[in-house]
Amino acid sequence: MNSEAAKAADDEHYSDHAPFRARKRGVIPFFDGLGVRLAFMLAVALFPLLIIAVLQSTSVVREAQARSEAALMGETMRAVAGETRVIQHAQDAARVLASTVQPLVGNAEACSNWMRQISGAFPEFSLVSFIPDSGKMTCSNSGKSYDFKNQDVFEKMLTADRTSFYVNRDAPVSGTSVLGVAHPVYNAAGDHIGIIAISMSHSSLSLAKDGPKLADDRPLVIMTFDREGTILTSSDGLSNTQSHLPVDRSLKLLAGNGAVTFSGDSNLGIERVYSVVELVPNQLYALGSWPAQAASALSPFADISPVLFPALMWMASLLVAYFAMQKLVIGHVRKLSSAISSFATGSRIVGNLNLSTAPSEIRDLAEAYDRMTETILHDEAELEDMVHHKEVLLREVHHRVKNNLQLIASIINMQMRQARTPEAKGLMKSLQERVISLATIHRGLYQTSGLTDIQAQELLPDIVRQITRLATGPGRHIAVDCNIDDIHLTPDQAVPLSLLLTEAMTNAMKYASARDGKPQLDISLRRLEGMQARLCVRNTVDRDAPPLEAVEGTGLGSQLLNAFVQQLGGSIEIQTDEDEYMLSAAFVLRPLVESELRHEERLKSETPETVSDESH
Repeated sequence: MNSEAAKAADDEHYSDHAPFRARKRGVIPFFDGLGVRLAFMLAVALFPLLIIAVLQSTSVVREAQARSEAALMGETMRAVAGETRVIQHAQDAARVLASTVQPLVGNAEACSNWMRQISGAFPEFSLVSFIPDSGKMTCSNSGKSYDFKNQDVFEKMLTADRTSFYVNRDAPVSGTSVLGVAHPVYNAAGDHIGIIAISMSHSSLSLAKDGPKLADDRPLVIMTFDREGTILTSSDGLSNTQSHLPVDRSLKLLAGNGAVTFSGDSNLGIERVYSVVELVPNQLYALGSWPAQAASALSPFADISPVLFPALMWMASLLVAYFAMQKLVIGHVRKLSSAISSFATGSRIVGNLNLSTAPSEIRDLAEAYDRMTETILHDEAELEDMVHHKEVLLREVHHRVKNNLQLIASIINMQMRQARTPEAKGLMKSLQERVISLATIHRGLYQTSGLTDIQAQELLPDIVRQITRLATGPGRHIAVDCNIDDIHLTPDQAVPLSLLLTEAMTNAMKYASARDGKPQLDISLRRLEGMQARLCVRNTVDRDAPPLEAVEGTGLGSQLLNAFVQQLGGSIEIQTDEDEYMLSAAFVLRPLVESELRHEERLKSETPETVSDESH
């Protein structure tokens, strides 16, 4: 089989199997790989473990956060114990003074002495005073007089009907930032006559520590505020209070919730843990906070999301499984697949597959592949040897047929010499040309490169040379131009096409002439679109030239031309004008595979007859 026949057979073979391969391939090429599919299945199998690990990690973080919040509440209560004690003393002293100061209201000196006794018992009190409704203070432990009228702090204290708290960043009497406790004073008739005001400096409150000292690596910030959300004291200074407050909760709302703990971002965007403790029911509260990382103290990775470690472990498991599959299975499978693909595409160099480290199943598969290739190579060698023998026999048959035809042509030539009439010589010469043409065809069958096909470039020019040599001589010269395309013909088409060319050339040689005495003969075989081909024989004609003596038409040539065209399955067209005669034959090239199939069917049909003949 030549290259075109092999290509046609391969195209037919692949066209039959291409849909099967298309069905077998995945929709997405990325998921066609074994490693990717196994990794995906393993990911699905390990996904519940990932969820459990995430839930457990989240639970541990929540538990640690709850412990941190509980610890913060304890630290907050311990840290504000001293301040709470001082503030409660101030509340109690204010209530006692409110009930005992009424007889001393008119005596400024006696009232001031009484205030000094109270402040002496409590050194944290910077100012103990009675301020009448008029706002002019004359009774205080400092002995100073001061008019509080029209001051916002004083107006606020006057409107309170029970103990209230106030903050004055720049107290005029104490001369510092103070936290004050105010309690209303009523006379015997129940009329409001003034307030008892007790001021405590923020510096003295910060020194009132009853609990143990906190560690420096846990910066706890304590603030006190009233039910209106007004900040009264801060361990970090009143100027830094806003930076430590939660960004999404107000102190006024926290005041009504009692003791609570929560986590959130501060106004600076830092995550902190907060704890609210009620110091005086419905009046005074303490807010303690510290950074979330310092509060949890889980590990150096405490600020990392609890989902990160389980996700990393899950991904690491997938990567290990993927690379293990690549190393143990996929790498060896690719080697074997590459060898199989190379063998399937025609390469007969079977390398030594080193799969000693592969699993036993893959080694068994490689051994089976070696046995299979060895068997195929052995069978192909036997088949090639058988084809070679058949090729030799077939070429010998064509060679002997050619010799016999040439012998017949020689006998006709001898008989033609003995003929006495020109008519007999002409008939014998035409018959000799046809026999020589058949001999040339058989010579082409065993000389051309193919067995089941014949190359037109090798066969037809040889026929042209044979006919030209027979038709020309010393007294008759014809210029012949032959152009043949690279076309492969089946023997069923090569024989009638050669005979058609012989008849056409014989006819053209008879009638070829030219005014300048140089007749021209053009022969061409062209491949057209698709499987179409066209044979064209064109010769020059001089209408005024005298006819040759040997030229006498019998009509047999036309009949043979039509018969040969019918064998080709084509059509013939003849055009004549004053200077040229042209014969054109168009036909369809038959696929070379048809000749092979027909040859195989002929062998199958002849096999039973041969067996029966041998049995007889």
